[in-house]
Amino acid sequence: MSLTHIGTIARLELTQRLRSVSWYILLGVFAVLLLGITGLAFAVYSWGDAVGAGVYSIVVNIVLLLVVLVSPTLSGNAINGDRDAATLAAIQVTAVSTGDIMVGKLLAAIATGGAFLVVALPFLGVSLLGGGANPLVLLISLLVLAVEIIVVAAIGVGLSGLIARPLFSVATTYLVVAGLVIGTLIAFALGGMAVRSEATSYNRPYDSAGNVDCESWDTSTYEVPRFDLVWWVLAANPFVVLADATPTEFTAEGYPVDLFGQIKSGVRSAQLSPLEQRWDECGIGGSYRTPQDVINSTVPSWFVGLGVQIVIAGSLFAGAWARTRTPARRLPPGTRIA
Repeated sequence: MSLTHIGTIARLELTQRLRSVSWYILLGVFAVLLLGITGLAFAVYSWGDAVGAGVYSIVVNIVLLLVVLVSPTLSGNAINGDRDAATLAAIQVTAVSTGDIMVGKLLAAIATGGAFLVVALPFLGVSLLGGGANPLVLLISLLVLAVEIIVVAAIGVGLSGLIARPLFSVATTYLVVAGLVIGTLIAFALGGMAVRSEATSYNRPYDSAGNVDCESWDTSTYEVPRFDLVWWVLAANPFVVLADATPTEFTAEGYPVDLFGQIKSGVRSAQLSPLEQRWDECGIGGSYRTPQDVINSTVPSWFVGLGVQIVIAGSLFAGAWARTRTPARRLPPGTRIA
């Protein structure tokens, strides 16, 4: 592979994207959207001491949301779009290798996704004015966001090389991304509700005078869904990966100060078994735990989820690489090559 050739392919791909007025309109709409969201985020977190941390986390999650919504459209026809327009064959007969084409188009897809992050940088800077932001949180969250942009871009480029028709490859890219974002939530909810077990609740009884009896327990049994058996399904969700990998800052009472920590505590709570619940008004062995206690007593899953995403994206990208290699032994029926 040649860095010059890769740069040429990426530049040609970006030129085709950027010469469209609709691209700039899209970025403008995104900026206006971020302006409104940033203002609302300041209102939401105005009660805390770490306003900047909360606003920052919302803006980063919105950037990720826009990436998973828009990037499939921009990357899902990167290869078959050129093949359909009869421009891919003209490139393949030059000194440019298959690797140059694949990596160049991947870099262009990453750049289009990264454009949303560039537009969001002023709003991220404004969020820091609220105070309470941890430099380590800023660094890790942006790194994970960049990795997610690469993963989504690789999925789109990979499917564009494996599927002959641009419309189908874009639709399939949306389905794969939706499977990671929405499908994991549906599988988690349905899986947890489908498996149920009997749980026992322990409560302190009251005597005839209305005082708590700290020497005995009242028990009751009931059925509960077992989300603790299917929590791992959420590991591959991009928003869960982002939240779980980002260090969490807590208030003095043990509550997270930003959206990252709130998502993380919700996912980590699903790991806890619901089979025994204790409500102890005597303060001995009580079952209530703060979000900080929950996070500290459970296991992270972001590296597993990110690994699953990388395997999916890498497999699709490798398959597209093999399909794009010339001379081609077999192509799908109806594929245009010149």
